Amino acid sequence: MITLTLREIADAVGGTLHQADPEATVTGTVEFDSREVTPGGLFIALPGDKVDGHDFAARAIDSGAVAVLAAREIDAPSVIVPPVSEAHTRSVALTGDKDGSGAAVLAALARLARYVADKLAATGLTIVGVTGSSGKTSTKDLIAQVLAPLGPTVAPPGSFNNELGHPWTVLRADEQTKHLVLELSARGPGHIAALCDTAPPRIGAVLNVGTAHLGEFGSREDIVRTKGELVEKLPEDGVAILNADDPLVAAMASRTKARVVFVGETESAHVRAVDIDLDDQARASFVLRTAQGEARVSLGLHGPHHVGNALTAAAVALEMGSTVQEVADSLTDAQRVSARRMEVTTRPDGVTVVNDAFNANPESMRAALKTLATMARAGNRRRSWAVLGVMGELGDESVRAHDEIGRLAVRLDINRLVVIGEQARAMHQGASLEGSWGEESVLVPDVDAAVALLRAELAPGDVVLVKASKAAALWRVAEALLAEDAR
Repeated sequence: MITLTLREIADAVGGTLHQADPEATVTGTVEFDSREVTPGGLFIALPGDKVDGHDFAARAIDSGAVAVLAAREIDAPSVIVPPVSEAHTRSVALTGDKDGSGAAVLAALARLARYVADKLAATGLTIVGVTGSSGKTSTKDLIAQVLAPLGPTVAPPGSFNNELGHPWTVLRADEQTKHLVLELSARGPGHIAALCDTAPPRIGAVLNVGTAHLGEFGSREDIVRTKGELVEKLPEDGVAILNADDPLVAAMASRTKARVVFVGETESAHVRAVDIDLDDQARASFVLRTAQGEARVSLGLHGPHHVGNALTAAAVALEMGSTVQEVADSLTDAQRVSARRMEVTTRPDGVTVVNDAFNANPESMRAALKTLATMARAGNRRRSWAVLGVMGELGDESVRAHDEIGRLAVRLDINRLVVIGEQARAMHQGASLEGSWGEESVLVPDVDAAVALLRAELAPGDVVLVKASKAAALWRVAEALLAEDAR
């Protein structure tokens, strides 16, 4: 974070100082985990399910924190934040926040982030925002990598994209930062607009509109409205990067004052992918075609869905001054950054494990299954396994969505389907009804049962996809298959 006095921080968040020197300066990072605090830092006291950050204030000060951002008086130098309304408290998804103190601290953190973002934007920082129903994290990682040659770039780790992760990432930026790449998530209307208010983007990209979090939104129309909040928040001199291959996203062009850049495979796109090929690991290569010229890109990421993500990253970099060849080179060199997202590992016996278990929704599940099918068809036919679990937050659409994924596995000629948990039973039923499958599809109760089945039946050369929503923690299956005893 930029260097700030405690007086400046208190003024920025509308708080009051307690046991603190107004001229003391925060020169380090802002942390909500007392174990991560370093000398010169600021500790954020948040409540949790089991512990309250206020109880760790002394530890944070002992570790070198200058002060604590707190909701109540504590025996430590601190900035006491003002309370927030009950409505605001309800809008914040913070477990363990029984009295609204967590919501108050998060609101203050957002105000501090806005203060810092405005100061840095005035000196040349460009903020890039990315949203969509799927692919946000991978695209954010690609954008950060293609912008890095142009100057210091900050992006969140993994999917740190909510009311906590968003301002926390903003506060990682300092006077040297040229680009701040932010991933914007939402559980309902107004959430993306609020994140934009914390850090106003000049470039905003919308990837797609699917059914992720449909149970929380209530309807796909609400998802469309919410994703479009990003382009509505862009300034007139900003840039909206929209997926021309998704009609719901392309229609958002009418909702923004900013200049629009379309990306996609369609001929109307300003930044296009043509002549797409997939290798035996489902890694795409294509010609990047733009008004400035064209160049060949060979992605190291697995799955054809990454072509659209790469086009969005390319459009951002071109707007920031990269040449087409520089963008193509950066995309070709780009690596997977965030864990458990199309993480492909081959064991010594030739079994390939695709760990895509960080999260799942119907759109990302379909993309992953298509990638598995491509990998299995390449060269000598490999036996394919889809080890799948529940897709959460789908509301009334849950049974239908799980049924469709099971049927898709049959249509893609996946050899074996292992469905984990009763919540995902409809996948097994859909597969059985679609293909009159017998042992090709099996429902098992838990991770241990799935691992036991796979260890007993996997053969050298098989390829295994593991995917489910984060709550299912199915990465444990992938990790067990890659453990030493599985070899």
